[in-house]
Amino acid sequence: MTFQELEEIRIKAKKALAARLGEEPTDEYKYHVLVCGGTGCHSSGCQAVADALEKALADEGLKNSVKLIQTGCMGACQLGPVVMVYPGAYHYCSVKPEDVADIVNEHLKNGRFVERLCYRNSKGELQATMPEMDFFKKQHKIALRNCGLIDPVSIEEYIGMDGFAALAKVLKEMSPQQVIDEVKKSGLRGRGGAGFPTGLKWQFMADQQADQKYVICNGDEGDPGAFMDNAVLTGDPYSVIEAMTICGYATGATKGYAYIRLEYPLAIRNFKKALEVCRQKGLLGKNILGTDFSFDIEIREGAGAFVCGEETALMASTEGKRGEPRPRPPFPAVSGLFGKPSNINNVETWANICPIILKGADWYSGIGVGKSKGTKVFALAGKVVNSGLVEVPMGIKLREVVEEIGGGIASGKKFKAAQTGGPSGGCIPAEHFDTPLDYETLASLGSIVGSGGLIITDEDTCMVDLAKFYLGFTQDESCGKCTPCRIGTKRMLEIMERISKGLGREGDIELLEELAYMIKQSALCGLGQTAPNPILSTLKYYRDEYEAHIKDKTCPAGVCKIRGAKKATS
Repeated sequence: MTFQELEEIRIKAKKALAARLGEEPTDEYKYHVLVCGGTGCHSSGCQAVADALEKALADEGLKNSVKLIQTGCMGACQLGPVVMVYPGAYHYCSVKPEDVADIVNEHLKNGRFVERLCYRNSKGELQATMPEMDFFKKQHKIALRNCGLIDPVSIEEYIGMDGFAALAKVLKEMSPQQVIDEVKKSGLRGRGGAGFPTGLKWQFMADQQADQKYVICNGDEGDPGAFMDNAVLTGDPYSVIEAMTICGYATGATKGYAYIRLEYPLAIRNFKKALEVCRQKGLLGKNILGTDFSFDIEIREGAGAFVCGEETALMASTEGKRGEPRPRPPFPAVSGLFGKPSNINNVETWANICPIILKGADWYSGIGVGKSKGTKVFALAGKVVNSGLVEVPMGIKLREVVEEIGGGIASGKKFKAAQTGGPSGGCIPAEHFDTPLDYETLASLGSIVGSGGLIITDEDTCMVDLAKFYLGFTQDESCGKCTPCRIGTKRMLEIMERISKGLGREGDIELLEELAYMIKQSALCGLGQTAPNPILSTLKYYRDEYEAHIKDKTCPAGVCKIRGAKKATS
């Protein structure tokens, strides 16, 4: 494929996508019907809905006027299976195969949307289209820009959404250093948890002289409740491929690896297909777009170890070794995969690269607050009315996410805390409900942005039990290489289990704190160092609950199985 051929495909594909871009359809189809094919909708039966739609369209003679597409995740996972009808972006929720007849007969044949399948908010207000829905109003999609909107493995549809335009721009107009400078200027920070400046990472590797360099995608998403990387890999694989290729050009790498956990079969399937298509089209391999630049990508399937989300453990696993972290320095930019300079970014980070190149660093840095630029994808889950994937500007208030996007706390309960950053994060209590969601603010509260898990709890949640769950997870997932993590988290978990059974002793809280700080200071890798965070943050804000378990032998929330325990009353 040449630059000219790429542009010709883009012009043609944009016309075919007009209906989904809010314009009058310019192709032969009167309607585009999109069925969400994300993991959540698959689990609730989207394939049966897609099959029923395909049969109904054939039976009614509509296959030539209605285009049926299975997309990636649309975001509103609580409402799945989801069917979207364009023009108009009508959002049908909890669709069952038996609902298909109404969609076909009412909407596709007679132009009347099916009201009973549309969303109603907590006030009972009808919100039939995606732009009207509270869940989407405050979202700003950059990383998720194509998810749920295009056929994930159709390169034509991706190109029609300006796909590979960023790669063409850097190969035609920009030097490698100019690309790195643009990423630096954007202020993009790693979305995998650490928040390290992405452009600086690229610069470190570009400055190394070596006969071989590697670009790596960290798709080993292991945090409980987090699924944003899965959504991008499944719903928009070409965006990650294009971004990795741009990084290869900018840093002097010719080889890439996408490390994707085995539990993501849809992501692996779509990513493999996208790689094959890119090679066929000359967008991967030798002499990309007719230039002298060559780059290719392989997939490595991870076995599901949480520790392999840590970059040095991931590299060891990619090499076929046991996934264990190693001391740093040397850092991966100097000596990484196979001992060569390597750059690792997570999936969401990669998904931001192409828009930055196309729209400019100033555009991206104009979104967000302070040192937290751009948007962040959160996996909103827990005791909210509407759960799912939300992409919001950095600095948005927690209250806005919970009450306006999430629809508030389910069952009319009161908000108690938000757990951010998964097992490595901490809790934000109700007194900080209006806190901005950005790197610095969350760190000051004893939590982290992390990869984007956002678990909402209500007044019926026991914070001791919640902290014990996360500690149990990290203890079980410890690779065992270093003593502080292997033994320290085990001792902490034993204390937590004792407390939750009403067998806690005086001095347990102080011992927990002592062990927590010792592990933070001496564990080998970031996962071990952050393992005590849920304990420390719950001790900071909910110490009274620990004391109730120890002194009064009572679980205030009535969750822990303490003999004779009862829920405390005010």
